[in-house]
This record gives sequence, structure tokens and C-alpha cells, in this order.
Amino acid sequence: MSKSAHTNSLVSPYQPYSATVTTEEQKRPSVKHPMRSLCALAVASVLSSAPVFAQDSQTNTDAEEQKGKLERIEVTARKTVESLQETPVAITSIGAVELGEKGISVLTEVQQFSPNTTLQTSRGTNSTLTAFIRGLGQQDPLWGYEPGVGIYVDDVYIARPQGAVLDLLDVQRIEVLRGPQGTLYGKNTIGGAVKYVTKEMTGDTQMNVEATVGSYSQRDIKVTGQIPLIEDTVYLGVGYANLNRDGFGEYLVSALPNQDKENYNKDLWAARVTLEVHPSEDLFFRIGWDKTEDTSNAKGGYRLIPSILTDAPVPDSVFDSYTSLPTWNKVELEGYNWLARYQVNDNLELKYIGSHRESYSPTNIDFDNTPLPIFDVPAEYDDSNDTHELQANYMGDTFSVVSGLYFYDGESCGNFDAILGVLGQALGATGLTREVTGCNNSESWAAYAQMNYDISDKVSLSLGARYTDEEKSAFVNNDLVYANVYPSTDWIDGYVRPDGQLVPQVLGTDTDGDDILDAPAVESWSRFTPRVGVEYQMNRDTMFFASYSQGFKSGTFNPRAQTNEPGVEPEVVDSFEVGVKSDLSDALRMNLTLFSYDHKDRQYIGIEGDLSDPTALDQRLRNAAETAAKGAELEMTWVATDNLQFDVAYGYIDFEIKKNNAIPPLIGLASTPENTFNLNANYLLETTFGDITFNANYYYRDDYLIFETSDLIQQDAYGMVNLSARWESVEGDWYAGLHVKNLTDEEYLVGGYDFVTQDGEGNFGPGLGGDTTLIGYYGDPRTVHLTVGYRF
Repeated sequence: MSKSAHTNSLVSPYQPYSATVTTEEQKRPSVKHPMRSLCALAVASVLSSAPVFAQDSQTNTDAEEQKGKLERIEVTARKTVESLQETPVAITSIGAVELGEKGISVLTEVQQFSPNTTLQTSRGTNSTLTAFIRGLGQQDPLWGYEPGVGIYVDDVYIARPQGAVLDLLDVQRIEVLRGPQGTLYGKNTIGGAVKYVTKEMTGDTQMNVEATVGSYSQRDIKVTGQIPLIEDTVYLGVGYANLNRDGFGEYLVSALPNQDKENYNKDLWAARVTLEVHPSEDLFFRIGWDKTEDTSNAKGGYRLIPSILTDAPVPDSVFDSYTSLPTWNKVELEGYNWLARYQVNDNLELKYIGSHRESYSPTNIDFDNTPLPIFDVPAEYDDSNDTHELQANYMGDTFSVVSGLYFYDGESCGNFDAILGVLGQALGATGLTREVTGCNNSESWAAYAQMNYDISDKVSLSLGARYTDEEKSAFVNNDLVYANVYPSTDWIDGYVRPDGQLVPQVLGTDTDGDDILDAPAVESWSRFTPRVGVEYQMNRDTMFFASYSQGFKSGTFNPRAQTNEPGVEPEVVDSFEVGVKSDLSDALRMNLTLFSYDHKDRQYIGIEGDLSDPTALDQRLRNAAETAAKGAELEMTWVATDNLQFDVAYGYIDFEIKKNNAIPPLIGLASTPENTFNLNANYLLETTFGDITFNANYYYRDDYLIFETSDLIQQDAYGMVNLSARWESVEGDWYAGLHVKNLTDEEYLVGGYDFVTQDGEGNFGPGLGGDTTLIGYYGDPRTVHLTVGYRF
């Protein structure tokens, strides 16, 4: 899979689990599975899987025997293939069949099935991911800030949140790993990781065509295929997808002429080419190319209170807005990835994984959402990165070792213009803009190893460590310009940007002693992150585990710096877990995890000076706070009959602030409810014309804050109902699915902006830009879509 991708995670809904799922009767008391072939990297495209036809009679016989019993689900959370029930990690795994039955086509829906997990599309965008697990993550997607939840496609790290709402090809399963993953997965996984596991091609000539129609004129087409160039040796896979949908709302007023007024719409295409080579049973190569272009409109926010500067009342629909910016938006992603795997012998596997990705995203974010340039932010994001990883994995009789070397080289740049035009005119100028440009580049390497040792048939010990060395270089240009400035000429019709650099460099290094910064600032950090765990297999069906692990989020520089401030130290999380994984019978499974953590040296942007001053833009990044949390996560599965199954997922978290030097102070966790709950029911109806699977789930999220420093925007507790029915023909070539999402049309916030002041009596006053900017962004309304596909 590409380093980045875009808005929807469309997965193959109608593939069998194949070797990934077997009956639980095959379980063994300790984890001693040989390393198996992991799937090739996914490529960024909204593509469904290669076709899969009816299984042979033996497979059908096996399936009949499994009816009414729990499935054995295999995962690669520890970079080896092992049973979910024998993996001492808090993990949720959702396979391809389950994704299809639930009609999951968007990454953000995965949060419903994983306790204490938030996966949402960031405010003002269609493709940037906001991810939190157990309250740990990163809300600000600006260049230089590191995520707190790692996104991986197989073993490839997705570095930036822009475009990280992934589209998949041949997905085998999605794994959500909760808790720090600092040993095997490295930096920026203090909350956990979301991992996509994909499939290698079968080598057969196959084609799949799929079309979807739905609410808001949704119209999607996806075509994928594969062909053997050399039988049993060289395979070529290709795909193309085009996704379109009208907006959930509209821009009621646009100050600029000839703008597309659709709001929350979708317009994107994606393509990919993959080449796999199997010279022998022990050797495998893969190279892939992918490209995605998303031209969905910029997303306008909903004014929660009326403007005091212009005629912009609260709209009737939460998906309606106003704007003084262009409504266009663009996300371009392109990448290459390659993999080589060599099975040296029955015990040792060597692997090399590499990737190169580039992304460019010009965007328009109207913070105030009025027809006036009160607080407008046109911006550009420009990123590229390269990764290289060598793995050596050994599987012995009583122990296994996963080890590797990892190198990352990334450049993350951008520029934004915070246009305060109305305020500038009030000051007697033609306009006013705070222009910020810069880069925050990283070069790091790491060495890691984790050993799992069976002390006895029942007791196992896990020891892991990772050493990371990282150097970051950054520069920031930042100052006021007394005019309305845009990133480039013709950003709006007739605009000509002045030549040269408009604002001075404020963060960097003075190399020649002339008191003028002329080079980037450079700092380096290193970190040793250990993990210790013990597992007790009480019997064939019950395992207890306990662990201590540490993770860190990289140190960095303030991308909004106004002075030559130093970088900040990494954030560190120390986490403790105890849990049990138990199959209480052939039909009832219960997994329970209790956790606690300390989160130290939290990086936080605070405002210097008078917070009530609408011109206050002086911000500084610091290690400002320390917090802690404890909680519980419960996942249960009950196979009630041969055809009926229930699943429950519950999460609870209790948060504590231990040190609070942030300005403004922390008051809670962002986008993290105290309780999350999901109840899912799945019923299989067998007919002479094919199988029909009915699925219903209820998802509950407790109330939560949008920002950890403000309670001005918060979401009340809500529940959501989703319904699906999926049919597949007896032959397995035709399939169709009807899916209803958010049946009761709940309105729920996923982001916002709160540039507003409030007095002691609760009255709102002007904030930055001089207006009452209190803005909300909402999750999808009720939608219905029908998908029909044909495999041949």
C-alpha cells in the first residue's frame, strides 16, 4: 500500500478468509507457528479485490464443519503469523468477509468495532486522518507534528496524516493494535497502530467489475484484474477506480463567482500497477506503483453561532456553510513500493521492504465560514519520504526472534496564509495576513529485536527493545503582511503574488554570524524503548498475559514559530497491561484487557500574551503537560446458532491530568469518550439462489470534547444504527449488497474551530480576526447505497 492515500477505504467485501480463518479446534497451547508469506503491500486505490470463485468441495465440507463454532483468526501484530487468541496484545482484527458483510467502505467506520478508538476525517478536509487510541494521538495535521497512532500497510509506515484515510486492494484484514508499539513499530505509535494486511495475487487470470449507486447521487465504478505473464512465476495486477458523490450540503453564499457550491462532496480517481515475481517457493519479489487524485471540494464548516460582522446566521443544515475562499481542493498522491522475501530455511526468513512516496495538497480552509475574509487560510502541503527496512525473523522450537534495521528519510513542507482581511482594513491597511512557510525534515534509523521464549508448555516470556536515533532540521518563515496574500498567483482570479520571499526566516541557524538566519535549525534525539511481557496458557482455551511497554512520539520544531525557539523533546508513554483471552466454549469468546499509562513531556502549543486580544498570534511549542489514564476493553463473540452470531466491543477510559503548564490549560482528552460500545448481529440465510447475510450493529459513543483545552465545542453522547444485507450467488460470480448507514440520521461532531472569547456569564465575544468563530464539522448523515459486482 502506498505511503498515503485518500478519503475512502474501499475493501473487497466478498472474499473468503481462506487460510486465515480455521476452526478453533486447531488451537495449540503455545505460539509456535512458522513464518508464512505475508501479503504484498497494498497500493492506494479505491479498488475491490481480485475475483474469488466458488470453493472446491473439500473447502465447502470444511466450512460446514465450522458452522456454529468460533473462527480461528490469524494476525501479524508481532510481525509473525499467529492466532489472535494466542497473541498477548490488545488487538481488534476485522477480516475481508466481515468488512463486506458490514458494508465498511470508509476507514473511519473501523472505529466502531475497536474499543477506545477514534478514526475520523480531519476538520476542513476530505482525506486527512485524525486518529486517537486510548486518548493518545495528534489532532493538528500541520507539517512538523508527528502522529500518535501509526498507520501501516503490512510493514510500511504511512508517515503523514494527509491522505492517510486509505483505500485498499486485496485486503485480508485490518488490525487495530492498542497501546504503545514502540519495540516492533517504532516512533509515533504511543497510542497504538492501525495495520492493513493485504493479499498476494493468486496467479490466475481474473477480473472484477463493481458498480455502486446510492444517496446524494453516489456513483462509483471499480475495475481490477490480474494476469500471469509467466505461468506460476510472474503476475501483473492492474486496477482503476472512480468515485463520485454530490455534497451532503452546499455553500449558501460564496463571495467569489463561478464556484462549485457542493459541500462534503466526493470526486476522486485512483490507478495502480503491481508486478509480482515468484522465482521459487523460497523467493518472492514485488514492485508496485500507484497514483490517486482527489478533487473533492474543500469542506466548509457549520457556524454554531451567528457572525457579528456580517450576515451569516446559523444555517438550517449542519452540512451548509458560507465562504469567501475558492471551494476547490486537491490531493495528489503517487508512490512506489518494493519487497523482497527469502525463506532461507524452515526457521529463518529474510525480508527487505522499501518505499518512496510523494504528495501535494493545495487546500482552502475558511475558518470563520462567512462571505468575508475574516479568517481565511489557503494552504499547501508538500511531502516526500523514503523508507528502507531489513528484517530477519527466526522461529525455533522453543523461541522466536523478530529483528530488523529501519531507515526513514522524509521531507515535510508547507505554507499557509492566515488572512485577517477585515481586521486589516479596520487598521487602515488593504488587508492583513500572517504568512507562515517552512519545512520540517527528518532522518532516522532504528534497530529492534523481540524474543518470545517458551519457559514451559504454559509460560512464555517476551523481551523486546528498540533503539532509535533521529535528526530533524527545520526552518520557519513567519511575519505579518499588510495585504491579503495567497500562496500563488491566480489562487483567486486576478491575484498576482509578489515576487520573492515575503516574510523573514524566524527559526533556523545563523551560519556566518551576521544576525540573519540563513540555514535550518538542527537537533537530534535518541531513544531506547523496551518491552517486557509474560504469558500464561492456563489451558487450551485460556491465556493470561501482562506487559510493560514504552513508546515515544518524536521530538520536533514548532512549524508556527515566531521566534527562534528550540525544538521540544519527544513525548514518552509508559504503559502497563494485564489481560485474558478465553474461549469459554466452542461458541463463546471473551477477551478482556485492563491498562494504565503515564504520558510525559506532552508537546503543546500555547499562546503567549493576552488571550482576549483578537490579534494574539504569538504561539510557542513546549513540553507542557503530563497526563495519565487507566481503563478496560472487552470484546466478546457468541455464535448463537449455525447461522446467527453476536459480537460486543466495549471500551472505558478514566483520564487524569498530573502536570499542566499549558496555555490555555488542558481540561480533558480530545475526541475520546469515556465509554464506547458496539453490539453487532449477523445472520446467514441460505437459499437455493445463493446466501444472504443480514447484519445490524448499534454503536454508542459517550460525550467528548473536540479540543483538550476548551469545552466550547463538545459532542453529546449518541448512538448510531447501521443495517446491511449482502447476497452472493451459488456460483460465486455475482454479488450484491444493500447498506444503510446512520439509520436514524444522527448529527455528531468530528472537528471544529473555536476562535472566540467567552465572558463569565457565558456570552460570546470576538476572537482571532474579530468575529465569533465557533465552527463544527460533522460525520456523515444517513446514506443508502447498493453495490453490484461480477467476477470472471
